[in-house]
Amino acid sequence: MARPLSSYVCQSCGARTRQYFGRCSGCGGWNTLVEQAAVPTDSRRRRPVPAADAPDGVGGPGSPRRSEPIAAVGDRPLQRLTSGYGELDRVLGGGLVPGSLVLLGGDPGIGKSTLLLQCARTMAVGQSVLYVSAEESAQQVKLRWRRLAEEGEGASHAPVRPPGAADRENGGSAAAASGLQLLAETDLELVLQELEALRPAVAIIDSIQALHDGELGSAPGSVAQVRECAAALQRIAKRQHTALLLVGHVTKEGLLAGPKVLEHLVDAVLTFEGDRFASHRLLRAVKNRFGATHELGVFEMRGSGLVEVTNPSELFLGGEGPGTGTIVACEGTRPLVVELQALVSPTSYASPRRSATGIAANRLHQILAVLEKHLGLPLSRFDCYLAVAGGLEVEEPAADLGVAAAVVASYRDLVLPPGTVLVGELGLGGQLRPVGQLELRLQEAARLGFRRAVVPRGGLPPSLAASLELQVLEAGSVAEALVAALGVDPAADP
Repeated sequence: MARPLSSYVCQSCGARTRQYFGRCSGCGGWNTLVEQAAVPTDSRRRRPVPAADAPDGVGGPGSPRRSEPIAAVGDRPLQRLTSGYGELDRVLGGGLVPGSLVLLGGDPGIGKSTLLLQCARTMAVGQSVLYVSAEESAQQVKLRWRRLAEEGEGASHAPVRPPGAADRENGGSAAAASGLQLLAETDLELVLQELEALRPAVAIIDSIQALHDGELGSAPGSVAQVRECAAALQRIAKRQHTALLLVGHVTKEGLLAGPKVLEHLVDAVLTFEGDRFASHRLLRAVKNRFGATHELGVFEMRGSGLVEVTNPSELFLGGEGPGTGTIVACEGTRPLVVELQALVSPTSYASPRRSATGIAANRLHQILAVLEKHLGLPLSRFDCYLAVAGGLEVEEPAADLGVAAAVVASYRDLVLPPGTVLVGELGLGGQLRPVGQLELRLQEAARLGFRRAVVPRGGLPPSLAASLELQVLEAGSVAEALVAALGVDPAADP
């Protein structure tokens, strides 16, 4: 009897090899290859296209069969479903699209199931919702649902709800309980049968890695299982116009677990982030076919569950002191006023120490080199520490001027005048470059009570600068900007 053929499949990237290796040649992961039986393929050729004189009357090669001109495609209005949370709707681009697939990933215990269960309670008031729990039993989900309902009704600070969402009221809980269906199942076939029978408007799968297809021999969570389960759920969601929310696990590196095809398959990929020592949570859109990417939603974890933060800039603002600068960062279309803190002290080692939290370390090294070159500051003999208040990750170069001002203020032991924000990209030649969405940033700063803004020259039209309720100081170089911000020449001897 011939030995059945088998291959080794990487559980991280899906690469396939005929021989076992300790390290995957595709992604470089160690001990990720798992042996799987080779599935025989159908070697039969595809049916040939009938000729023009075929008896069925179908046109020959080169003539369209099922396609149509793009101008003839009918326009269908896009009706979105509100999730009950304005922050989630903002990240999704306005709400859930019927027939779309949304993948939500995050660290364990960050609040993914809590967020989706609260959304399910809100949406169940107006439409049918199916919650499939593949990791917890029905009793566990019921206990969390009851705790969120009881603590939410008794909380003094209720989350902001759009008009029409009455799940916090007495009648809303009963309506949500009748419209929310719960299924604790891991078998994919039974989940598909339930979706066919109920045809809900919204379905939540918690989680995709826990589903199991009985026709595959691999274990749940493997590359083949995740790929096939997601493809089967996609087909039924598109056919029934059901908005599908999938919960995904993450690896120890913080990436979404499973094959990369899972992220290509879905319409939107959301990441739920947060610090275990902080109460706020950040929801980001990494991919969105129905809206803008890199949008940001802010929540706060409380005893009553996740609560929306309508003014997130308050989370990232602290006190005033030497080495403190304020910038306006943009996450998608949302401006955030963020505080930067720098500490510059003499080093006791041969090479100074550089540490950055919330900003790329290479960006900090580049800014320090520019300051030493063009301002003559001997920063190469000083340790430099930089941190972003609130744990926010700032990746855009518009924060360069704020970083430079915070470093120089700490080095000179100066305090920036109250109510000053700094926005600008720093070039290697010491010049300031314009940044995008400058008007939106300045409007947010003016709304929060800031009175002065230092920006690159030529980045804002004079007519718009006159209409803003704050003093706009334009500068062409980093030296000119720091003089305008600090009131003294940082290159002069103290």
